[in-house]
Amino acid sequence: MKKAPRTAMALLGSVAVAGLLLSGCSAGTNGGTPSSSAISQADIDKAMTTPTNLTFWTWVPDIQNEVDLFEAKYPDIKVKVENVGQGLPHYQKLRSAIEAGTGAPDVAQIEYQYIPSFVLPKSLLDLTPYGAADLSGDFVDWAWKQVAPADQVWAIPQDVGPMGNLYRKDILDKAGITQPPATWDDYATAAKAVKDKTGSYISNLGATQAGQMIGFFWQAGVKPFAYDGKQTVAINVNSDKAKQVADYWTKLIQDGLISTDVDFNDTWYQGLASGKYAGWLTAAWGPIFLQGTAKDTSGLWRAAPLPQWDASTQVSGNWGGSSDAVLAGSKNPIAAYELAKFINDDKESAMMLATKQFLYPPQNSVLQDPAFVDQKSEFYGGQQVNKLFADISKTVDTDFEWLPFMDYVYSTYEGTVGKVIAAKGDISAALDAWQDQLVKYAKDQGFTVK
Repeated sequence: MKKAPRTAMALLGSVAVAGLLLSGCSAGTNGGTPSSSAISQADIDKAMTTPTNLTFWTWVPDIQNEVDLFEAKYPDIKVKVENVGQGLPHYQKLRSAIEAGTGAPDVAQIEYQYIPSFVLPKSLLDLTPYGAADLSGDFVDWAWKQVAPADQVWAIPQDVGPMGNLYRKDILDKAGITQPPATWDDYATAAKAVKDKTGSYISNLGATQAGQMIGFFWQAGVKPFAYDGKQTVAINVNSDKAKQVADYWTKLIQDGLISTDVDFNDTWYQGLASGKYAGWLTAAWGPIFLQGTAKDTSGLWRAAPLPQWDASTQVSGNWGGSSDAVLAGSKNPIAAYELAKFINDDKESAMMLATKQFLYPPQNSVLQDPAFVDQKSEFYGGQQVNKLFADISKTVDTDFEWLPFMDYVYSTYEGTVGKVIAAKGDISAALDAWQDQLVKYAKDQGFTVK
């Protein structure tokens, strides 16, 4: 069954997040463990040999296989895996359980951009006393920064989405393009050749896909958001660099060289399969997703890094990815942390996530393993796509932050920037409108805006 990937999920509405921010609610205590005190090995040994029941909320298919590995290692710990839905249902139910003070899981999967919105009301357990800081070298540095922006560690990285360029080699060959565009100027030139000579669009810019545009911002060095972890935010979605990106896409759209179809629906899937789109600027989860969506085009696709703004550098952005966090109200915080750690840091479990669930790994152990990176893909003409994205992952900027109300950020994108993209209008002007809405909202919620 074709559906939007877990990294392109539906988002929470502003009402729910507003209530959460204003109430400052929390899910109880840290399970009786002060966050300032280090946990001893004796504490860990006792917890992991004491009969315990944990609940784990996640939307990852078949993650019970990884949980089985954990339970085999710690037979006194029993884990109940629950999928309460993806996107909106998952976060709505999680926030409701936290606010109610009952029914929340011990461990929950949370996308990186939403971590601050759970940190603000003190709903997540700081994992530093449990030894989480020692894991920093096990993950690519920029992914670790997503879960540990300062002195605290709020979750364990599970998957990431460094961005690259998937393209139809046969269509580009027909247009006389023998190498994937190295720069964005090259990409614009190639877009015209592809349209003139083949009738295809070189790619599609999803009219409502905030995650993709923010990924382009990330690659360009735009810093649209910042948060001090307390009550001060910075919002710069209409900076000069952001408008450089916006103006680039405005011109391609208005010249008729790329489409602006809403993505992750049947029409878009058909466009990928039929050759309407000669490429897809996507994340590392995209190659596997595309194989299911356009399986009859096997052998015609190739993968490359994103085009660059500066030909002398290699830089990428990220689109998607998630982590596993321990809820502050867990009555078994040690066992809950050990579960989150094991699922994502144990080598066998991490490799299963990458090769069975096809989550693109942030774990260095997997990214350096020939069993993963040396795989050749028939769909991509025998290319080592995993290796390509492993190299791309090294180029993602570590300095990228989120606001504690990204729910509202995404929902207002659709009514401002997304609406203008669909109408083939001026995206830079839409960024100004988006900026104004976000600043007003932040101030109305009591934040200081820098």
